[in-house]
Amino acid sequence: MNLLFILPHVPWPLDRGVYQRTFHTLRELSRRHTVDLVAIDENGASARHLPVFQEFCREVKFIPFVHPPWEKLFPHRLFQPLPASVNHWRCPELTTVLERQLSKNSYDLVHIMDMVLAPYVLEHRHQVPFVMDRSRVDLQFQLMEHRALNFTWKEKLLRSEGYIKLWFFEKKVARLASMEVVCGPDDETFLRRYINADMPVTVMVNGVDLEYFRPGAVPGTRDELPTIVFCGAMDYNPNIDALNWYFTEIHARVVADVPEVRVLIVGKDPVPEVRARASLPGVTVTGSVPDVRPWYLKAWVQMVPLRIGGGTRLKIVESLAMGTPVVSTTIGAQGLNLVHNQDALLADTAEDFAAQLIRSLTDPALRENVRETGMATARERFGWPAIVRGLEKRYEELIQRLRGSKTV
Repeated sequence: MNLLFILPHVPWPLDRGVYQRTFHTLRELSRRHTVDLVAIDENGASARHLPVFQEFCREVKFIPFVHPPWEKLFPHRLFQPLPASVNHWRCPELTTVLERQLSKNSYDLVHIMDMVLAPYVLEHRHQVPFVMDRSRVDLQFQLMEHRALNFTWKEKLLRSEGYIKLWFFEKKVARLASMEVVCGPDDETFLRRYINADMPVTVMVNGVDLEYFRPGAVPGTRDELPTIVFCGAMDYNPNIDALNWYFTEIHARVVADVPEVRVLIVGKDPVPEVRARASLPGVTVTGSVPDVRPWYLKAWVQMVPLRIGGGTRLKIVESLAMGTPVVSTTIGAQGLNLVHNQDALLADTAEDFAAQLIRSLTDPALRENVRETGMATARERFGWPAIVRGLEKRYEELIQRLRGSKTV
């Protein structure tokens, strides 16, 4: 296959979940197919990373992009048919580069990442089929944010205007895309129920680099004191909300039973309310770290108290592969088909979540059983080569079907 990838980011370094998804998909497909890459380079800061992708892509083009100010509701946003979250990514140079790539190369498929890039490929859909890979389903994600976060009435009004436009745009893309690729069955269910029941959808769960994320890959030992880790980008609303819920409703319950507990908050760009958690006894906020693996090894358990979903959490599959047991909400673990009390511990109320954390910190036998089963599950189901092989097969079937329909 000849494939063109268009991304709204340069997926390097691998410090965000979506970067890992796009990077490993690119690299695995390039082992057997010809892949060209066009990526939006936010603030033009990633030119030095070109050689990383030139090792396995035929052509690589980064397009410098500076985010414009968000438009006000009146008069601009109100009369703009595109949702603001999509229109914000206007990039005339991407239009030019895409037209040039399509004119000089014969692609079997264009693979785009996320809804923000759909406007660029819609007008070319008769020339070459496109597939939209989704780190999350935008409408589902935004509605979850609306329910979980404490927005002001003005914010709710602005967002409601966006939800209507996003719903219509989701329906348009679902009608015109050759396929959408989602991270889990919950995403597929949402799309079929609320967007288009007959749209072509395939599920490709997020995976893990099993050679990189394994206990012996880096030095490190468990802390002597019971330790919980929470990993992720700390400027991301779902992670901020998860920590707010944990410290507001769960942490005191855990401390009451495990007074010596330590909490490690590990991840880039912590917002002020996350940094403020470091003032609590036993809580550490690291900010960006060069390697997350030693922090997994320090912890007795990773918590994933997410209440806003969409996609699947790479922090979970990384933690399983590293041998650090996971306590998660079902939303946090959606799409992974983890079995409670075997692969991980699952709970959805503050009381139950605290109870599962306490169990994991005070019952060594349970912790070891969940650790061993979780590692086995990661090795069996979440390696990138096998996951991308499944996507590759779907792409080959799609291309064959589309070619067959043209010859009829």
